[in-house]
Amino acid sequence: MRYALQIRPSALKELSEVQDRDRARIVKRIDSLADDPRPHGSEKMAGTGREYRVRAGDFRVIHSVDDGARIVIIEKVGHRGDVYRRR
Repeated sequence: MRYALQIRPSALKELSEVQDRDRARIVKRIDSLADDPRPHGSEKMAGTGREYRVRAGDFRVIHSVDDGARIVIIEKVGHRGDVYRRR
């Protein structure tokens, strides 16, 4: 059973600022999270309750998973050098 995807408005804004070529790769990766919210290669973020990160080329997608409600929430999208900075 697929998980529902929710994208925070701030993450949607970050995604809109990415170049088209990279955006397509990121959107494909986000869509795949609905089938497998913790795919091979994803890592749990240190110091957070339920946030994970997945790679999409030079970009990272930070997301949280609510298994009870079957929802994946996209928290942040950004370049690997910028995405880990405090919000």
